[in-house]
Amino acid sequence: MDEKRAIAALGALAQETRLALFRLLVTCGPEGLPAGVIAERLGVQPSSLSFHLAQLTHAGLITQRRLSRQLFYAAEYGAMNELLAYLTENCCGRAGAYTACEAAGARPVSIAPATSCCGGPAPAEIEACCADDATAKAAGEEGCGCPPAPKIEAATAGCCARS
Repeated sequence: MDEKRAIAALGALAQETRLALFRLLVTCGPEGLPAGVIAERLGVQPSSLSFHLAQLTHAGLITQRRLSRQLFYAAEYGAMNELLAYLTENCCGRAGAYTACEAAGARPVSIAPATSCCGGPAPAEIEACCADDATAKAAGEEGCGCPPAPKIEAATAGCCARS
């Protein structure tokens, strides 16, 4: 993702309704939701919702498809992962990068591949800042104080839950 697309995506998400809308669509998976259901769940007037949907579509963060007489909207997971990759491309392990682990006074132990929101592989550019402390300690290293894997899994458990 280039800087211009990242700025457009971040700008589209920098508004309360659009951020809530995008987060709702991320939880719904690739089938998405019809516009009427989105308006109902978010408590947004249809005319206002149309504006917000257009902004997110223009930024490439959501897709639109017609099914009969309804418009369905879905999160564009590829764009979401590209944005995350762009934001973290200099994280941990990159030459000269000042990492989140270093900022917390810890050192990265190892860099583990991350997965995307719905369990598929994330782009190679997205990497976990630190390995699970247990893994580090098993390797004879000190660990960096990152949350254990079960806590990370619990934090992302509802990511693709169906509503």
